[in-house]
Amino acid sequence: MEHIKIGGIEKFSVVDFPNSIAAVVFMQGCPWRCPFCYNTHLQEAGKETEISWPAFLEFLERRKAVLDGVVFSGGEPLVQNNLSAAMDDVIALGYKVGLHTGGYRPEALEKVLPKVDWVGLDIKAPLEAARYKQATGCFDKVENVVQSLRLLINSGKDFETRTTCDPRLLSIEDIYTMAAFLKAEGVKNYHLQKYRPIPSDKTTQDSECEKFFQDKDLVKYLSDTFEIFDLRK
Repeated sequence: MEHIKIGGIEKFSVVDFPNSIAAVVFMQGCPWRCPFCYNTHLQEAGKETEISWPAFLEFLERRKAVLDGVVFSGGEPLVQNNLSAAMDDVIALGYKVGLHTGGYRPEALEKVLPKVDWVGLDIKAPLEAARYKQATGCFDKVENVVQSLRLLINSGKDFETRTTCDPRLLSIEDIYTMAAFLKAEGVKNYHLQKYRPIPSDKTTQDSECEKFFQDKDLVKYLSDTFEIFDLRK
């Protein structure tokens, strides 16, 4: 079979898959161009690397006593049509499966959802076409993200939603708006992630990035709104 295209691997992680020690596969390809992206080297698919899928499976075979799961991250894993088969390979070795996604391709998510144990869904901005296009650099089909969210909720799978708080794109009021929407949809697990200026961002000050975390009213509202909530710095 044709294997997935890999841009990088983290062989040991305790932060990418809740309550699990995992290896992370960073898959090539992403349709979005988020201004805060740190993984721009993964945006284009098809680059030659020294990492092969068969070699990674051999690594997993040797690490069964250490690792609990494998997380497919990116980039955007749902870009690659061979993701489902790659998950089958991991499951056959006895591992749990995690997925990081922006939810842009719900039909692909629906295909792999029965195979995953946990999903981290990024919510980039208020669910409005113009705001999502700004936050992703190109994408305004927010109905795809909403459909992906509802697939997760209806599946009963363990998942979290999270937002990177880039002050160039989001205001505190935006977080209230997003949280209210997520709560109304039935989300119970939400997290705010601190934006750390990318190398090309020479103007954003740390105080601007911290404002979301220092607003006590906002933090209290989110803590009261969701069963699981935290601040990730």
